Amino acid sequence: MDAFDPKKLAYRREVKRPPKAKPPRPGPGEKFLKGPIPWSWLSKGASLKGQALHVGIALWLLAGIKRSQSVALSNSVLRDLGVSRYSGYRALHALEGAGLISVDRHTGRNPLVTILNGWESNRAEGDVSGAGDND
Repeated sequence: MDAFDPKKLAYRREVKRPPKAKPPRPGPGEKFLKGPIPWSWLSKGASLKGQALHVGIALWLLAGIKRSQSVALSNSVLRDLGVSRYSGYRALHALEGAGLISVDRHTGRNPLVTILNGWESNRAEGDVSGAGDND
């Protein structure tokens, strides 16, 4: 006769955990945002009216492609995001007013936009942590 083993009587609950899934990656030739993009910049852009955040995302896309802080913003990029020419103008003014970008405009040419550090304007408002609210 075998010796009594309490481990054989124990309830075993096997927990099946889903495999660690990585975020989806863009396919060959597909556009993607290059980061890191400061959260303070995004949250400030998201608080603006209209399609300012759409235009901001387009600017970050172009900056990643060109590997430059300054990019020429064309209407074709805005059209991809459903932004009209006039909404794009208003959004550029809003982003510029918020201190997130500077714009160099010339008649008959695409505006040359420079992405600025969003944290510089946060410091002026007294938020030196950059963390913001924990909502």
